[in-house]
Amino acid sequence: MKLDTQLLADVTAFLNIEADMLDNKEYQQWLDLWLETGLYIVPVDHNATDFANTLNVAYDDNEMRKLRIERLTSGDAISTQLGEKTVRTMSRFRILDDIDGFVRVRCAYSLYENNKNGLRCYPANLQFKLVRDGGSFKIAEKIVKVMKSSQHLTTVNYLF
Repeated sequence: MKLDTQLLADVTAFLNIEADMLDNKEYQQWLDLWLETGLYIVPVDHNATDFANTLNVAYDDNEMRKLRIERLTSGDAISTQLGEKTVRTMSRFRILDDIDGFVRVRCAYSLYENNKNGLRCYPANLQFKLVRDGGSFKIAEKIVKVMKSSQHLTTVNYLF
C-alpha cells in the first residue's frame, strides 16, 4: 500500500483529539466521535478475532458506551469517586488499509494513571476502524489490546 501522508496526518490528528478528550474527561464529546453502530472492545485474548463470542474486559455498543460514561460521571461507584488523572500517549501510527470508506489504523499506546497507589502504566496496541465523516472521521471500532488484559486490571475507572 502506497503511503498517503495526508491521510496519515488526518487520522493521527483525529486520534490525538480522541485521546485528549478522554484525558480531560470530555465524555459527551467523546461519544459524538462514534458511529451509533460502533464497538469499543478491550479483549482478554489478544489472538481473538471473534470478539462477540470470547471473553472481553469491555465489549461496548452505543448503549453500553453511554452507560459506562454515566457510571464514570455519576459519582455513585466507589471506584469513580477519586477521578484519577490520566495521560495517554500514542506513537507508531500505521494505516493498515483504506477500503470502501473505512480506514483501519494501528498504533502503540500507553495510558498513565496517577492514583493513591502511585503511577501505573498500561501499554497497549490500539486498532481503529474509522469511517470518513465530512472532513473528519467517526469511530466504527476501537480495539484496545492492553498488555495486562489477561491479568487482573485493578480498579480501572476510565476508558482506554
